[in-house]
Amino acid sequence: MMEEEELEFVEELEAVLQLTPEVQLAIEQVFPSQDPLDRADFNAVEYINTLFPTEQSLANIDEVVNKIRLKIRRLDDNIRTVVRGQTNVGQDGRQALEEAQKAIQQLFGKIKDIKDKAEKSEQMVKEITRDIKQLDHAKRHLTTSITTLNHLHMLAGGVDSLEAMTRRRQYGEVANLLQGVMNVLEHFHKYMGIPQIRQLSERVKAAQTELGQQILADFEEAFPSQGTKRPGGPSNVLRDACLVANILDPRIKQEIIKKFIKQHLSEYLVLFQENQDVAWLDKIDRRYAWIKRQLVDYEEKYGRMFPREWCMAERIAVEFCHVTRAELAKIMRTRAKEIEVKLLLFAIQRTTNFEGFLAKRFSGCTLTDGTLKKLESPPPSTNPFLEDEPTPEMEELATEKGDLDQPKKPKAPDNPFHGIVSKCFEPHLYVYIESQDKNLGELIDRFVADFKAQGPPKPNTDEGGAVLPSCADLFVYYKKCMVQCSQLSTGEPMIALTTIFQKYLREYAWKILSGNLPKTTTSSGGLTISSLLKEKEGSEVAKFTLEELCLICNILSTAEYCLATTQQLEEKLKEKVDVSLIERINLTGEMDTFSTVISSSIQLLVQDLDAACDPALTAMSKMQWQNVEHVGDQSPYVTSVILHIKQNVPIIRDNLASTRKYFTQFCVKFANSFIPKFITHLFKCKPISMVGAEQLLLDTHSLKMVLLDLPSISSQVVRKAPASYTKIVVKGMTRAEMILKVVMAPHEPLVVFVDNYIKLLTDCNTETFQKILDMKGLKRSEQSSMLELLRQRLPAPPSGAESSGSLSLTAPTPEQESSRIRKLEKLIKKRL
Repeated sequence: MMEEEELEFVEELEAVLQLTPEVQLAIEQVFPSQDPLDRADFNAVEYINTLFPTEQSLANIDEVVNKIRLKIRRLDDNIRTVVRGQTNVGQDGRQALEEAQKAIQQLFGKIKDIKDKAEKSEQMVKEITRDIKQLDHAKRHLTTSITTLNHLHMLAGGVDSLEAMTRRRQYGEVANLLQGVMNVLEHFHKYMGIPQIRQLSERVKAAQTELGQQILADFEEAFPSQGTKRPGGPSNVLRDACLVANILDPRIKQEIIKKFIKQHLSEYLVLFQENQDVAWLDKIDRRYAWIKRQLVDYEEKYGRMFPREWCMAERIAVEFCHVTRAELAKIMRTRAKEIEVKLLLFAIQRTTNFEGFLAKRFSGCTLTDGTLKKLESPPPSTNPFLEDEPTPEMEELATEKGDLDQPKKPKAPDNPFHGIVSKCFEPHLYVYIESQDKNLGELIDRFVADFKAQGPPKPNTDEGGAVLPSCADLFVYYKKCMVQCSQLSTGEPMIALTTIFQKYLREYAWKILSGNLPKTTTSSGGLTISSLLKEKEGSEVAKFTLEELCLICNILSTAEYCLATTQQLEEKLKEKVDVSLIERINLTGEMDTFSTVISSSIQLLVQDLDAACDPALTAMSKMQWQNVEHVGDQSPYVTSVILHIKQNVPIIRDNLASTRKYFTQFCVKFANSFIPKFITHLFKCKPISMVGAEQLLLDTHSLKMVLLDLPSISSQVVRKAPASYTKIVVKGMTRAEMILKVVMAPHEPLVVFVDNYIKLLTDCNTETFQKILDMKGLKRSEQSSMLELLRQRLPAPPSGAESSGSLSLTAPTPEQESSRIRKLEKLIKKRL
């Protein structure tokens, strides 16, 4: 029983002494200790083993026990001291709490006393200042009353004086007095309920009305609407009346301005009536000369009569422009059939010059009141397509075409008067558009005639690839038309002009460029019966002459210039046209046309050089390669190919010096055409002996070196060939070399030969393999077993592939396509 009770006690004690990790960590931080007895995971067995690691150490057991007992006694003493020290803690804490509560009560009482004293002080201050506030309010009301009485006195006296001065027409004094009366009257807006104040306000309004009517009557008397004569000089009375009108209702000022301008322009309407000779467009200069004289006359006679801020001179000019625009529009509608392009451009030129004159003299501040809005200026151009200033070439071209010079200076971007008169010409711009259509048609015909008369350009490799002169003339004329039309309108006429541009860009491309390309005996698009009948086996195809090669290069350079300049023209047109019409400007079709001319020119150059090499390749295929006894220098057919390349390529390179990228395209296309054709003729060389294959391999390497050097052949400046071109040549000619290496390899044992073929020709197929066997001169019986072995050793074709003899499932290779064309030619010859 005792043992069970002791075990339960030990378990309860361990449960009580089992602390959480957080509490244990806190104890370790407060009371750090290295004693194993202080650790939470203390193990008695491990501790004893540490004290007595060996049997010999048990000899000191009594000493260790004594130390532990001494430590236990010290711990008991410490625990006893701590427990005794905590006996009076509860009593001391309660005493400290009572003392704190007493101190808080005393502090609360002091705060309440301070608050009561503050309230008493505030009440005392209010009683002291109550009388001061009453005196302050009384002073303020007294001041307001005195000020109001003074204003009332001023208002009453001012109204009496105003009525008296109005009757005596003393406008100078009235202008100063009326402004003062208006300012004083503003102080009485909140007193309008008082009858006397309301009566004074009504008298002021009546005086203003009377002044307005009286001033209008004075101006009507001085400048009668039906009068034909004007006073000799300005009137001081009217000058003061204008100062009064500035203060009155704005409608009075507007009426004065309207009457004066109408009377000032009455003579203009009589002189330039629709039935007068001077009213027509050919005498439009007289209109602008008349208004210039009137503006000078106004400055001399009436410049000081009207206030400067009225801008009367500008208002007269603006109203003149509005009247002129309406009159010109009316007379042009009546006599539309008499409008010719020269007359129209003359009138537009003089009108835009006059608008420029107005922009220099006036600011355009009065246009916000009119019907014409200030035009938005286009953003500054960053396009390198010609400047806006007229060039000598344009003026010369305009003179040759019998056209009028455009204005010396196009409209400035900040000209607020642009279009204020010239807008009336926009409905009649179809005359200009039709004229440009006719002129451009004649220009293209002249280009065609000049080209036929002068013939193709002479070879000149020094300058290299100069464009045809007609090309620059065409775009100079385009620029002139675009600038003129943009000065007249940035709306639909610009779209119509763009359509004309598109039409003649296409005509230039087909008539001047594509139409003058030399013709070949066989077209690139297919075969013709005549070409098949004339073709003879082994005959040399006719080559282009030196002049024809230069012509093709010049046409290519011209087309490239047209392509770039057309793109710039499109950008410039988009700058000139209204923002809402930008999407309708699209010259992509015309740029594609010039791209087609470029492609055709390159194709002609490639076909010519390719055809020049055909006889040499045909000679290669007809040689008896099985009879070659030793390997020598390169074969004659290789020398012939190199000769043709050295004859043609330097000429083409020099003439395409300004368009280097298209020369690179020529080289790439020639390599893509020549190499497959060479491989096709290589397969025709059968049978081939071992020595013959070695000779062919030497020839192939020579051609490879020449093709790699093709872009800079016979050039003093050696440039590295483009990487894209070098890759094509290396890939194609390496395939030819691999074919010859397979031919040179012994065909026994069969497995080794087939594996060598698969290794050397990664894109191998049974058709190519059979051609190689034919080149080796093997019999059909031998070929069948080798083909079967090849099919077994080749990897299986992908799913869905055809199980035919050929393992090539892609599009026909160039040599296959060439072979099919040859078969078709022979079939047509037999049937013919």
